Amino acid sequence: MKSTTFRRLLNLWPPFLFTGIRVREIAPDYGFARVELRQHWYNRNYVGTHFGGSLFAMTDPFWMLLILRRLGGDYLVWDQAGTIDFVKPGRGTVVAEFRLDDATVESLRAEAAGGAKVLRWFDTDVVDAQGDVVARVRKQVYVRMKRDRRPAPEADAA
Repeated sequence: MKSTTFRRLLNLWPPFLFTGIRVREIAPDYGFARVELRQHWYNRNYVGTHFGGSLFAMTDPFWMLLILRRLGGDYLVWDQAGTIDFVKPGRGTVVAEFRLDDATVESLRAEAAGGAKVLRWFDTDVVDAQGDVVARVRKQVYVRMKRDRRPAPEADAA
């Protein structure tokens, strides 16, 4: 699927559509994504700043999705764990960017060769219009080659 079509579909996905989260860019090779969250009355908390769940939601699927698209259908890719640290109150429009380089993709592919389970942490900062960090998000992604795609084990020599 073309990245532009994928971006449009994500923007229509109800958890993003109804929270003010917009996917602004996904690179054609799925090596980059840019997501923003504009502040509205419906995504503010009691003290008038961005609701923490919205900050986490804007970052939630992207490492998994980018890795899955880059590795292809021979791999299982899941979110394993996630944490968020709220650094300062978020107001206005906040942005998160995700960069997945070729070296990381090849490292994941090599580590998962033969069916090994790979767990890798990825970090993302959510920043405001002034470039200040509002939140730091860490996501642990699980990668494994699908069982039916693994190389056949070598037979023992007699």
